[in-house]
Amino acid sequence: MSTNLSKEPAILNLKEIQEILPHRYPFLFVDRVIELDLENDHITAIKCVTMNEQFFQGHFPEAPIMPGVLILEAMAQTGGILIHKKGFKEKTAVLLSISRVKFRRPALPGDLITLHVQGIHLSSKGGKVSARATINDQLVAEAEIGFALRRFDQI
Repeated sequence: MSTNLSKEPAILNLKEIQEILPHRYPFLFVDRVIELDLENDHITAIKCVTMNEQFFQGHFPEAPIMPGVLILEAMAQTGGILIHKKGFKEKTAVLLSISRVKFRRPALPGDLITLHVQGIHLSSKGGKVSARATINDQLVAEAEIGFALRRFDQI
């Protein structure tokens, strides 16, 4: 599968993502959603890694790599979009647990990270998703991410 994801049409663009997620620069790590299958609880999103990212100033500036925890955050934010689109719109997903985490290769400036999230369990109180991040179809990171759903006045 060698599709050019940089030319994939956005199902949700950045403005629409900002209407769903409470995150803002420099902590918004999803640039667009390119696939959304609510029937099968699956979403695919894109994170464009650029040299202008603030974290590159201090995270190995001579050999910049995207911090793994931020790749996990991008996967979690993608899951948050899925949860919202599944109808849980009055609440936001708050990170509860991360398990089975593995990092396979670094993400570098210029990379296009594809974020694949599959719902394992989704309910009005929370749930769990399985997430993978890839670059050019090569696995970068994977994890299971648990979350609780909270109203903003509960956070």
